[in-house]
Amino acid sequence: MTSSTSAPFEPQKELAERATVRTDVLIIGSGPGGAGAASGFIGSGLNVLVAERGGHIPQVAKEDIVNAMYVEKRYANVEPWFDASNGKPFTPGTYYYVGGNTKFYGAALPRFRKEDFERVEMEEGVAQPWPFSYDDLEPYYVRAEKLYRVHGSLGEDPTEPHHSEPFPLPRIEHEPEIERFSDSLKRQGLHPYHSANGIHFANDAERLEEAGSDGTPSFADRKSDAWNSLLLPALEQDQQIQLVSGLRITRLLHSEDGKRLVAAEAELDGKPVTIVADRFVLGAGAVSSAALLLESGIANSSGLVGRNYMVHNTTFLVGINPFRKNPTSWQKTIGVNDWYLRDGDRPPLGNMQMLGKLSADTLKGFFPFLPRFVLKMVTDRSIDFCLISEDVADPENRAEVRDGKIFVHWKRNNFGAHRQLVKNVARVVRKAGYPFIFTKVMGIATNSHMCGTLVAGDNPENSVVDRDCKSHDLQNLWAVDSSVFPSSTASNPVLTITANALRVVDTIRAADAR
Repeated sequence: MTSSTSAPFEPQKELAERATVRTDVLIIGSGPGGAGAASGFIGSGLNVLVAERGGHIPQVAKEDIVNAMYVEKRYANVEPWFDASNGKPFTPGTYYYVGGNTKFYGAALPRFRKEDFERVEMEEGVAQPWPFSYDDLEPYYVRAEKLYRVHGSLGEDPTEPHHSEPFPLPRIEHEPEIERFSDSLKRQGLHPYHSANGIHFANDAERLEEAGSDGTPSFADRKSDAWNSLLLPALEQDQQIQLVSGLRITRLLHSEDGKRLVAAEAELDGKPVTIVADRFVLGAGAVSSAALLLESGIANSSGLVGRNYMVHNTTFLVGINPFRKNPTSWQKTIGVNDWYLRDGDRPPLGNMQMLGKLSADTLKGFFPFLPRFVLKMVTDRSIDFCLISEDVADPENRAEVRDGKIFVHWKRNNFGAHRQLVKNVARVVRKAGYPFIFTKVMGIATNSHMCGTLVAGDNPENSVVDRDCKSHDLQNLWAVDSSVFPSSTASNPVLTITANALRVVDTIRAADAR
């Protein structure tokens, strides 16, 4: 495979003029996997086209952004998916924009634990081992943390794996009410830690402005995301890396012998176009990447494309003290992993972390008939949590495509462990001074942490890609999003997606150099 660098690489112009473009590398998707892969190709000498079906996220005034997100649902731009159990449509918690879901995430950027890459007996089922280890990924975690400019603190969380370098930036300090809560947890024998986070404030005023940025865009772009931390720097540093937005890949075409991909059929703002490439890198997200392979009828000798779909067991828990206000701005600075790993006969339960501070506008989208003043009274006095437990890979949990529509088969598992986690957290929150507890279990539409649909493994009979995330069936197809995860763990996936994408691109570049 050779690079084509004799002329300026201008795929947007070429597609407009000829409806066909040739590139050395086609990256599909601009989320943490696709953008991470683009970053890894900086200086490779290869023409790299990043195809993103969405556009750049629209700007909204800071005072309107939470309302636009939760009440008006102005950012929702994904077609309905369908619950295969009843055929009903739902709006998935995913987005088609440059930067993908990281434009909306809470900037939580933890590493997976060392044990997450190993076989783990859960209360129900088994978390499957990965074909590479934490130690294999550790140098890439360091690179990803630097790219995202992660704040954090070592030595607080007893489950934190080995770091060969400290966090790039110091931890984000707790505000007074969260500091008080942290002290209560310590008195109860727990080990709260300062969360690894990629949000940046210069002062308290900026921190207050970002109070609603967990789950919404940052109006001032203060969150490290796949666009501003990975893809934009790649575009600025290497003119051979180019982004084409509004470019939807619809089908991948293979060679006559079926061993390689040769081209992608696509639509650019509704117009049919073709991209001819030497290397194809999938980073469209767990369901969209699997759906593209299913629609293309490729890379599925194992029959596992779309299967082993996982999304986490997730509960939002709110503690309320009617006599104490919680004026915290950026609340997402604390986590607890005391129940994350097995302890004697107790199985792994999961992670406790904070939600961004709930507001009346946040809840108005869920409770439209309640007056805002009632919702404000509640949220002014609440402390808010996201509880995450692992669900385990099950081939019957899967995404499939019927007549161009995505159907999701999903049955909960390992939920007993999650219920115990919720009980444990409710107990410590009450002891910390919040006597009234409300919980909401997230359903099929809350799938921003989905994974597992193109699972990685050493055996082609029970995996879709190998340890380097290259297709077992095709010589020039790789996957770099969360689809390759053999297990879901109980942690936020963005940093691991990006670290693995950097690792995969290093294997591609090393093979090219031989």
